[in-house]
Amino acid sequence: MSEADLDQLGVSTRTMEKIAHENNKLHKRLCRQVGQAIGDFNMIEDGDKVMVCLSGGKDSYALLDILLTLRERAPIHFDIVAVNLDQKQPNFPADILPAYLDKLGVDYHIENQDTYSIVKRLIPEGKTTCSLCSRLRRGILYRVADELGCNKIALGHHRDDILETFFLNMFFGGKLKGMPAKLVSDDGKHMVIRPLAYVKEADTERYAEVKGFPIIPCDLCGSQENLQRKQIKNMLREWEKKHPGRVENIFSSLSTVVPSHLMDRGMFGFVDLKTDGVANPLGDIAFDEEPCSTPAANTISLTQL
Repeated sequence: MSEADLDQLGVSTRTMEKIAHENNKLHKRLCRQVGQAIGDFNMIEDGDKVMVCLSGGKDSYALLDILLTLRERAPIHFDIVAVNLDQKQPNFPADILPAYLDKLGVDYHIENQDTYSIVKRLIPEGKTTCSLCSRLRRGILYRVADELGCNKIALGHHRDDILETFFLNMFFGGKLKGMPAKLVSDDGKHMVIRPLAYVKEADTERYAEVKGFPIIPCDLCGSQENLQRKQIKNMLREWEKKHPGRVENIFSSLSTVVPSHLMDRGMFGFVDLKTDGVANPLGDIAFDEEPCSTPAANTISLTQL
């Protein structure tokens, strides 16, 4: 709920000040986390033209808002253009985003492409359309980036999206693969960045409420929700509720990878591994207890031997 809404409800001045303080802390935290991600991965450089993909959802609104703030503070110059792909879904409120962006005074482009009809023609009724829809959308956005002269494409995926993708790939794809904060596109021509990589979804939800973004629902196409991703999302939320800090540790592990202690022969030269007689403080201590392990009930300690 925005501060204006609270004022209309007659909330006390002291309460309003407390809420304003918390809202300001949230904004500062988002700016800090987005700025850190940009710096850590060198996402935006002097002279860049960044295409911010705006869907009308909470995450892309937050991304655009924070990037505009950081642009004013940055020691470098970069341009921003907001781009929305109107896929001609039934009941899509085509006036909302142009009105919002006009009021904001930001450069923008609305791309009109009827991908909805293509998807409905090719995907059987009742099946999830998200995969084909995403592929069509990606190709169009690459073309638009070229036409607008944008050398960076910014997407609104946050920390939770990255973690969900990691577990989806592990559970259903048999791969240790996530969603990187920065990558070269599959056509080799575009740099895709995810400045919200360090941001929690709960923070974008609250920020959307505070800012009063005109949210456009993502279920206009009537497609079934990705049930596998929903299961992963629920699992992570349950873990965070029962074991605070667990999800944060998992996310940290994505940037602290030890290839020698996994089993990918392409990432580490296990076949050619030889002893060299040189002590390695980072090497495996083969007979020690596993870190953080809980001894089984019937194990015998070394002191009993």
